[in-house]
Amino acid sequence: MAEHEPTAEQLAQIAAENEEDEHSVNYKAPAPKSIEELKQLDQEDESLRKYKEALLGPLPSTVDPQAPNVVVTKLTLVCACAPGPLELDLTGDLEKFKKESMALKEGVEYKIKISFKVNKEIVSGLKYQQSTYRKGVKVDRTNYMVGSYGPRLEEYEFLTPLEEAPKGLLARGCYKMSSVFTDDDKTNHLSWDWNLNISKEWKN
Repeated sequence: MAEHEPTAEQLAQIAAENEEDEHSVNYKAPAPKSIEELKQLDQEDESLRKYKEALLGPLPSTVDPQAPNVVVTKLTLVCACAPGPLELDLTGDLEKFKKESMALKEGVEYKIKISFKVNKEIVSGLKYQQSTYRKGVKVDRTNYMVGSYGPRLEEYEFLTPLEEAPKGLLARGCYKMSSVFTDDDKTNHLSWDWNLNISKEWKN
């Protein structure tokens, strides 16, 4: 049986059901402090000094002053039943993702993992925002609070809560995903578009 594409009315209904409450929250970000300022605070308190050293961890000995403070390196769809890795390397050409499509079987459970590095200073209130479009209509938008992180040698990883891929005849097809990694200062650390194809079975 041929698969039927959803109508504009059906897409509009999906969008209405997934629309988030966008009322603002009265949250004021704390004044930023550099790593050096934090190190200088409470130097006379030995236990607090050791605690901060343990919290911040080993810092890179040399950091390129021109390097961005936050570098988003990879997006991964973590799915236990996937036949292979589902990854996007975000350190290269992002334009190519607009021409490619990542396949996901309908109805499977998965998480999104964002890998990123913090190079020089503490960054506050990191957020991952994702908008989903079908045939040009926004059908979902989700904001994930990632948190605040200090610089360290190793990458950080953030996992979204468990999600279920849409399923059913009308749910199958290609979705355009628009992703943004930002923070309290509204600094856009990375924006990228990618495609997700929901299919009846796993595809190569």
